[in-house]
Amino acid sequence: MSVIHRHQHEADPTGSPVTDHNDRGPWFDRALATLRIAFGVTFLWAFLDKLLALGFHTGYDQEGTLDRFGPAAWINGGSPTEGFLAFGVPEDNPFKSFFNGMADSVFVEWLFMLGLLGIGISLLLGVAMRFGTAAGALMYAFMYAASLPLENNPVVDDHLVGVIVMAVLALGAAGTTWGLGHWWNRIGVVEQHPVLR
Repeated sequence: MSVIHRHQHEADPTGSPVTDHNDRGPWFDRALATLRIAFGVTFLWAFLDKLLALGFHTGYDQEGTLDRFGPAAWINGGSPTEGFLAFGVPEDNPFKSFFNGMADSVFVEWLFMLGLLGIGISLLLGVAMRFGTAAGALMYAFMYAASLPLENNPVVDDHLVGVIVMAVLALGAAGTTWGLGHWWNRIGVVEQHPVLR
């Protein structure tokens, strides 16, 4: 079974033909939904790993020994941001002092963890996509800035791709397929304040 895209040609007031490209087809919407869910899992998993030290990067000591649910877990007093902000920013990064200065901030830890959780839930459920994708793009942009200069490419890395994906998900109404976007967008307060969509 093939998907046929029909483009309606009409004339605008000047007499020029106008092409309607709004019929994307269900496969495109499903691809966007798959991308949304995959990124939602990425954010939510990062939150859980840092919260509980599950061993998918969080939970290893200096010798490489894994201690799940140990002292590296945020619930046990570990810092989800200090390691990267204090030691992960390259020496020749133009923003190194800015990021190093945030390394021991409890406010930054809470903001980061609540951001991971909120973005993950927003993307998984397809609700509050404008907030979720904007926050996701901002988080990726900060991580991109902290990674400069890039090792494998002079301009593009996975963080910059993440910024682009967040924009695509927001503009593509990705929460309405395989998500609760349609229901969410009909809630009274959301209808009154479209920024909540």
